[in-house]
Amino acid sequence: MLIETDKRGKYIVAFDPLDGSSNIDCLVSIGSIFAILKKEDKSIPGLADALQPGNKAVAAGYALYGSATMMVITTGNGVHGFMLDPSIGEFILTDRNMRVPNRGNIYSINEGYTHLWDDAVKEYVQNKKILRKEHLIMPDM
Repeated sequence: MLIETDKRGKYIVAFDPLDGSSNIDCLVSIGSIFAILKKEDKSIPGLADALQPGNKAVAAGYALYGSATMMVITTGNGVHGFMLDPSIGEFILTDRNMRVPNRGNIYSINEGYTHLWDDAVKEYVQNKKILRKEHLIMPDM
């Protein structure tokens, strides 16, 4: 959805304002995903402006809403996690330079596509891993 295309700012904001909205009624995590991209020229903003490669993003991140509100953001120099402190109404840096481990004991995959997998992948998933799926991109990462 393009909004305010008459504006000629320097940046494009792409976002999913409520990812996981189908989870609201069962109290599973929901959140927002966003990316901020530099507008390459002064033309009328269009969809192509938002379809830049991820490495062109000026900033990107997500927020998770629940019993606590967490925001994870990068501006190209590491990935940092913040928790909302409701007593002061501000986000506090809680996780500096977050990294995904090379190996872990949890994976996340949409098994609705099992019929498209080759046999080796099916066997690996069936025999080696314990399932956990939130149906939401942020907590599954």
